[in-house]
Amino acid sequence: MMSLREIQDVFKKELKEIYPVSEINSFFFLIAEKEFGYSKSKTLLQLDEPIPREQSIWIHEYIMRLKTHEPIQYILGETQFYGLPFIVTPATLIPRPETEELVDWVVSEFLHHNSELKLLDVGTGTGCIAISLANNIPNATVSALDISKEALQVASRNAKTNKVKVNFIENDILKLKSLPEMYNVIVSNPPYVRDSEKKQMQKNVLNFEPPSALFVGDDNPLVFYSKIIELASKYLNPNGLLFFEINEYLSKELIQLLEKEYFINIELKKDVFGKDRMIKAKLGEST
Repeated sequence: MMSLREIQDVFKKELKEIYPVSEINSFFFLIAEKEFGYSKSKTLLQLDEPIPREQSIWIHEYIMRLKTHEPIQYILGETQFYGLPFIVTPATLIPRPETEELVDWVVSEFLHHNSELKLLDVGTGTGCIAISLANNIPNATVSALDISKEALQVASRNAKTNKVKVNFIENDILKLKSLPEMYNVIVSNPPYVRDSEKKQMQKNVLNFEPPSALFVGDDNPLVFYSKIIELASKYLNPNGLLFFEINEYLSKELIQLLEKEYFINIELKKDVFGKDRMIKAKLGEST
């Protein structure tokens, strides 16, 4: 039998050439929680507890997968986002902390809003944005659109897990000529990483996360934004709001697109890392 401390030492020894110790420890605590239901504090208290061999057999599989740079979220099949649990699979992008900031911006805008709101999330993936909004904004009716049937199946499971109602729609936003109804808010974290930026990406992203949810061609990197803005100009209610997560290098071009479609009060917001990451705009009146 091995103790939890010995298992932790094995993780450090096997992974030290790939990850910093702090990240290895983070993996260990997450895996201990998954396998034994232990919180980090309980794991620390139980480090010398012996683990029967049949219960420690999982060690090598986790280590082998981590050595390939597979994201821990895919290995565990789950993650946390905006205080809620989410299933993740290779069919979905792993929710990012920056996207939590986008959700927080929308929530803060409507937290004390008393009348009914209709919200649409475009490119929902795991459903993290739509589900978090449905969970945190009173009187919100939330819909979410994605091209991927597999992603929508994951999102539907996540909605049930978190006990919220979201209307999921399978469709390709780039091929839509209309939206199902009028909305007060449209929010989206569409693909925005240019192909030329791939060389800056880590292996755990390039080799495992769905490319269609991440990358766009350099010839038309704002293709998704352009289409969503075009539809939003017709299917947002008067004074409706549009929220985007964005590529930090393309904010000026995106603002020009918004202004062209008569959006006003355009607000650019930095994320916690100081990068231009979010935009909010209000639908104005065409002249």
